[in-house]
Amino acid sequence: MNIFINNFSKVSCLFFLTLLLSACQTSDKLAHKNVYVNENLYFDEYFPNYQAVKVESKEDIFALDDRMRLMVKEKLMTERDIKRRARKLLKHIFDQDNVALAYNSAANVSAIGAYNNQQANCLSLTIMAYALAKEAQLAVDFQEVKIPEYWVRNGAYNMLTGHVNLVVTKPKSPHAQVVFGSDILTIDFDPFVIKASFPKTIISQSYVLSMFYSNKGAQALVNKQLTKAYAYFKAATTLAPNFSPAWANLGILYRMSGHLALAKKSYQYALEVNPENFTAMSNMSLLLDNLKDRKELANIRKTLKNQRENNPYYFALLANQAFYLANNKQALAYYRQAIKLNKHEHAFYFGLAKVYYALNENRKAQRAMGKAILYNRINSIDVTYIAKLNFLKKQELDH
Repeated sequence: MNIFINNFSKVSCLFFLTLLLSACQTSDKLAHKNVYVNENLYFDEYFPNYQAVKVESKEDIFALDDRMRLMVKEKLMTERDIKRRARKLLKHIFDQDNVALAYNSAANVSAIGAYNNQQANCLSLTIMAYALAKEAQLAVDFQEVKIPEYWVRNGAYNMLTGHVNLVVTKPKSPHAQVVFGSDILTIDFDPFVIKASFPKTIISQSYVLSMFYSNKGAQALVNKQLTKAYAYFKAATTLAPNFSPAWANLGILYRMSGHLALAKKSYQYALEVNPENFTAMSNMSLLLDNLKDRKELANIRKTLKNQRENNPYYFALLANQAFYLANNKQALAYYRQAIKLNKHEHAFYFGLAKVYYALNENRKAQRAMGKAILYNRINSIDVTYIAKLNFLKKQELDH
């Protein structure tokens, strides 16, 4: 995931976190543009101790330990057929008797950390799988999946997620003809994304590192560790200057620390790098509202409205916001609109169930939870949903 922060309401201070978890909102399609590191957007003097922050190196993040190397040697390298080797890796990663991985959106960790701690966010899990695949001498690439703007709630924050997975391909040979459909398999930690027909783009390792740094900076920002956030955002933008979300996150940091003119420049550069970065645009609109720049604000809001009126995840964001502010009837209307636009997203029904429960409409909450379970495909989430449904049923019996 990559992080964007946004003051979404005059009542409460909320933030968009574009976290590259399920991993991610990015694209290398702009790499051909003359994108450069904009040194004018760095102000080290505002964060004089930022160099004391230990930012993990590429080697730190992608390294394997002896346990991981031994697994590759004993379980994967004994298989000479590349396709079978790739499938063995896939089985090992997802087999509960082996790694037994658990998803944790806040766990931005290295490959070693993901493998041994068994908790990581989607980007870190994907980094771990990439490192193992490389050790197993597989031809593997990171792949961005272009999903719609999709927010999830984390306490007082909204996190905007994107997605990254891995694609394993046939080994390149100078004598082999390149044919369509040469992929062996995809390694993806979100089964819904595998089945959905979203556009996909191969992205570089540097781009993924920038995502990782952006995630770390975003978490630091949430924790009010501004110097640490600056260190990571500077690392992210220096490494991959065409990664628009990192520039916008830097703008959020400047806005939080009171440097509004610099925040505006950072948002503008994020939009110069990628004019379709609508979360950067949304942050810009909030800044312009504070600066009383009505003409530019009106243009941006019109663009945002046109882009988001058919996006169910945006209405889910509005529902989350309304629910957070205890405006349950408004939240209900927004969730219904989200479901009208996409009837198969489990999170919408879970949100609906929460609202019904808050309104003391337990039977409707039960029905909504039932649909959430029906459409969910992730085992760990299923366990949570079933527990909540059982709780609702017990509440009904007690009354």
